[in-house]
Amino acid sequence: MSGDSYTIRDQNGYYFLTMTVVRWVDVFTRVEYKDVIVDSLNYCIQNKGLELNAWVLMTNHLHIVGRVSTDLGMSGFLRDFKKFTSKRILELIQEIPESRREWLLNRFDFEAKRTRRTENFKLWKDGNHAVDIHHIGAFNKIDYIHQNPVKAGIVNEPDHYIYSSAIDYANGKGLVQVTLM
Repeated sequence: MSGDSYTIRDQNGYYFLTMTVVRWVDVFTRVEYKDVIVDSLNYCIQNKGLELNAWVLMTNHLHIVGRVSTDLGMSGFLRDFKKFTSKRILELIQEIPESRREWLLNRFDFEAKRTRRTENFKLWKDGNHAVDIHHIGAFNKIDYIHQNPVKAGIVNEPDHYIYSSAIDYANGKGLVQVTLM
């Protein structure tokens, strides 16, 4: 794939990124957990220089197309975003009535111990499958992102899925402030 080996070389460049939950655990099945992602993306847009061009949140992964225009850079954004969302989602799993609480916490605890990358719980996989979109068609990746919920059988039309920027590209207003390409 363009020889980029999924490395973020240009900290202010445009990337297609995939953030995946460890073991592909379907954690984003509750509105409360999804709202952490929505609120965090909006916060990063307002406060960290994130320019988000497209996004979709599925049950076990998040795709985005965008860039970071500040000195924080894409790597700094990803580090902070994953750290905050992981901590907050794990708090919510323990706070709200979650039928899978024990199972989820066991999975995330197992990954933390297995990878030795965190002390207690590990929600996100390492890496972000970063693809520099200057080497590929940005609109191909945006279409791919928006088709995810259709291919998963969640909706018939991309702009019917609220945890996505597809509505923004259909002249509507989505949950996250998107900069159209």
